[in-house]
Amino acid sequence: MRKPLKTAGRIIGSLLLLLLLAGVAFANLSPELGGKHTKADKARYARSGHYQDGEFKNLVPTETMTGGSTLGVLWRFIFSKTPHAEPDAPLPLHPLDSLGLARKTAETVRVTWFGHSASLVELAGQNLLLDPMLSVDMGPLSWVTPKRYNPMVAIAPEQLPRIAAVLISHDHYDHLDYQTIRRIKDKTAHFVVPLGVGAHLRRWGVAEGKIHELDWNDSLQLPGGLTVVSQPARHFSGRGLTNRNSTSWSSWVMKTATRRVFYSGDGGYGPHFQAIGQKYGPFDLALMECGQYDQNWSQIHMMPEQSVQAALDVRARTYMPVHWGAFTEAHHAWNEPVTRAWAEAQRRQLPITTPELGQPVTLGYPLPQLRWWQ
Repeated sequence: MRKPLKTAGRIIGSLLLLLLLAGVAFANLSPELGGKHTKADKARYARSGHYQDGEFKNLVPTETMTGGSTLGVLWRFIFSKTPHAEPDAPLPLHPLDSLGLARKTAETVRVTWFGHSASLVELAGQNLLLDPMLSVDMGPLSWVTPKRYNPMVAIAPEQLPRIAAVLISHDHYDHLDYQTIRRIKDKTAHFVVPLGVGAHLRRWGVAEGKIHELDWNDSLQLPGGLTVVSQPARHFSGRGLTNRNSTSWSSWVMKTATRRVFYSGDGGYGPHFQAIGQKYGPFDLALMECGQYDQNWSQIHMMPEQSVQAALDVRARTYMPVHWGAFTEAHHAWNEPVTRAWAEAQRRQLPITTPELGQPVTLGYPLPQLRWWQ
């Protein structure tokens, strides 16, 4: 009896060793995981004032988990069914191409949302692309990541017009997509990213001269009198098991002498929104995270009602909820975020726009407000 048990033990041990070796090889070979930082990089990050002991920090104390355990939340997400976690059919989609997005003037302020947080902002005659996750599959192991509701996006990366700047809020897979970056790197003039994210872009073949790592409150001047400014967010980062918070995260101010747009990126509610509003507001439009929340993540993702409050804090004239409409990443109905955000915006008398995927929103014209998700 001992011999079969011993043989079985060896087989199991060998399999575990092979899995371990495969995992290590994957972590070192898969480009999706991004780049690594040098000692010089880390010394530079330390000068930011919010990088300590090898990790970036938030402005206020922030816990990734505020109740329960990561394993418990994961178990609930996988094995506990949520009613209407995904839509019954693909969502309404407005197919686009570069010609359809080319008709604009220097005065045009237009935003086109592609689902989740990926959006094209047209300001001062320039194209700014926010968190362009334009792939159907997410991450290096698509079989373990959420599936996109639609089998296609409103526009393929190759069909995008030339991009003045890509703005990245943080390096999670649903915001920084390897496949999209590879497909747009030659048509993009600048990649403007939080501290540390440049290492990923360099590994993916983006030219060094195009990469601009900005600390909070740093800015970059673009053609047409357009300025982008990195601002704080309350979140976390990481693309693997061993690089949690090794890169920073940002929200973004986009401004000219007369027009201003704000993008929250991901993150929990905090005093930074009011500070941004006092310094840079009012904003003509604010794109604010409103979905993929959980009580256990209350400090790193906003509830929809907090999203509306944050829009009021930054002094937004119009509120556009994002971070929904593409993937189910939390334990709520797929359309609950926008339903709650809409109700709260109405209660607080904050103008809200809720376009369908690929439907342009042009300021100065009637805002898309059809409650199509119901």
